Amino acid sequence: MKLLFISVLFLSSLFASLDSIHSFEADFTQSVTDDKNKTLTYNGRILASKPQNAIWSYTHPIQKDVYIHANTLTIIEPEIEQVIIKTIESKLDFFKMIKDAKKIDENSYIAIFQDSKYTITTKDKLIQSISYKDEFENQVKIEFKEQKQNQGINKKLFTPNIPIDFDIIRE
Repeated sequence: MKLLFISVLFLSSLFASLDSIHSFEADFTQSVTDDKNKTLTYNGRILASKPQNAIWSYTHPIQKDVYIHANTLTIIEPEIEQVIIKTIESKLDFFKMIKDAKKIDENSYIAIFQDSKYTITTKDKLIQSISYKDEFENQVKIEFKEQKQNQGINKKLFTPNIPIDFDIIRE
């Protein structure tokens, strides 16, 4: 569920302050800090395109690809040769979330999704970071670098390439 929330948050924040964006690419660092101040850090790359397409490609410390297309979430985990395919039960209205995001100062916005508050920071009209508390009360911060907006993204990239010999779990 964490990946779903992060993706929903990302897509909503992507458009909250920048209504003209139709695609986004960036490298990311995701830090998850628990109540004992222990931090796990993940690195990867995000590709996103309107209306509801995203790929979170985690590269460190594990390799994992998370695809979101409309109401389907696909997680490919090469290290354990497994794929999880989930139907997202609730209809996620990204654009309503975008419309409802509130600007709190020149470079900060607040978005509310499923009773959680997300803080989005921008600089020069580019998303710099997203921060929130997850369902386990961990503090999560996703920082973006090498951002590209409104560049053409091949739609085929949003189709998961599932190896034939991987186990597939449908939830």
